[in-house]
Amino acid sequence: MTLKAQNTLGADLLSGMVVFLVALPLCLGIAVASGAPPFAGIITGIIGGIVVGSLSNSNVSVTGPAAGLIAIILVAVTDLGYETFLVAVMIAGLFQLILGLAKAGGISSYFPTSVIEGMLVAIGIIIIKKELPHAIGYDLEHEGDFFSYQLLKEDQGFWTEILHAFNFAHTGAIIVTLVSLAIIIAFNKVPALKKIKAIPGALVAVVAGIMINELFKAVNPEWVIANEHLVVLPTADSFSSFIGQFQTPNFSGFTNPQVWIVGVTIAIVASIETLLCLEAGDKMDSMKRYSSANVELRAQGIGNMLSGLIGGLPMTSVIVRTTANINAGAKSKMSAIFHGIFLLLAVIIIPGILNKIPMASLAAILIMIGFKLASPKVFKHIWTSGLQQFIPFVITVIAVVFTDLLKGVGIGLLVSIFYILKGNMKLAYNFRKEHYHEGETIHIDLAQEVSFLNKAAIKQTLNDLPKGSKVLIDAGNTVYIDFDVLELLRDFLQYGAKDRNIEVKLVNFKTAYKMEDAQHVHSEKN
Repeated sequence: MTLKAQNTLGADLLSGMVVFLVALPLCLGIAVASGAPPFAGIITGIIGGIVVGSLSNSNVSVTGPAAGLIAIILVAVTDLGYETFLVAVMIAGLFQLILGLAKAGGISSYFPTSVIEGMLVAIGIIIIKKELPHAIGYDLEHEGDFFSYQLLKEDQGFWTEILHAFNFAHTGAIIVTLVSLAIIIAFNKVPALKKIKAIPGALVAVVAGIMINELFKAVNPEWVIANEHLVVLPTADSFSSFIGQFQTPNFSGFTNPQVWIVGVTIAIVASIETLLCLEAGDKMDSMKRYSSANVELRAQGIGNMLSGLIGGLPMTSVIVRTTANINAGAKSKMSAIFHGIFLLLAVIIIPGILNKIPMASLAAILIMIGFKLASPKVFKHIWTSGLQQFIPFVITVIAVVFTDLLKGVGIGLLVSIFYILKGNMKLAYNFRKEHYHEGETIHIDLAQEVSFLNKAAIKQTLNDLPKGSKVLIDAGNTVYIDFDVLELLRDFLQYGAKDRNIEVKLVNFKTAYKMEDAQHVHSEKN
């Protein structure tokens, strides 16, 4: 093994540990909120990490039980019974596998950057809002609802629930939260601590939380964080009782039309959420690597079929865990696989130790993740891109926060399409590759209007360019190029072209496009 591979493996091992700490309470909480056995959430996380992580070609995406499916699962489990519901999970996986084989994953390229960024900011806000009760030690009303896109109860407003929680704040939990936040911030900001790559700040925060709570028991019992505010991991006294936690489907459900309706519904919603997360993860990846949406759908389909077969929940690629994975320094998909292995080992070897982790420490980790997603810098960045990007971005944020993920993204897409349809929808480009011979220049002529709807085709064209080729991209006839396409071209110039030794020449690009600073580029401005 080379030194580079060893360094990558070490980084993935540590990031996998951080994702494991984040995923553990989410797996349990989503299962409880969905009306399923807590162990079902762990099963889903293990399969999502090990199986889907191995089959996917995404380097940063992490799969597990999804909060966005809670409402669908809860109704289905109530109506069908859990064992019959497992058949619907298998059917959902089968449909996802078919979608992947049919190469239907390209839909993800049609989501504009403003909507993706808005979704990420909204999720950051939701994470902070949902974790504040855990951070101050008041979460009994929401036990199991660790992270959800669902609307609040009708008698509670968005901020009312937070203010209500502060009336029941617990001193011990607040101390643990503040110490955990201080540790995480120190590991991100203090130069000496930033150099300690072998120990992630999140892990130190969790260990500190356990130690502080144990200290409370000896010094001030009133500050002790009660068991209901600690991680609750299922325990088994023997191997047979551990195996007994798995469940098998009621296969007679295959003859029930309602089961098929539920399965198809889960497949559609889970696929859209996965593709959204995949696109967002690729945008956050510091190495700007592209993931195959079709491969991801096939991997998710196999994962869901296996999950339903042994008693797990439906899964998707999940933005919270993916973001935690990226922030923890993941280099490859081995990080996601490691997180699944850690989940498996945890339920077998150390459930007692893990059950000492205060939810306040985990809330601190998630709050920091939420703040990074919803950073003011993101608003400033989108604002500088113009109102055509900023308005759909803000509307997406508001819509996702106050409705749910899919509705919010749908509203953002409608607003983006409205702006696009105001322009002239012409053919985005003309790729002349007829009679191409090695050494000849490939011409890509951009048309008058280039929108985000053309992003998928242009991305495919760039991916198909031969290694070592010469390419001329001409914007002489172009009046408008969408921000998404410009970003795609910049990423290609700075990474894809360099890696594949492609020489790119830009002709007639306006100075405002700011393309001239890219590497491996010779640009002639009009």
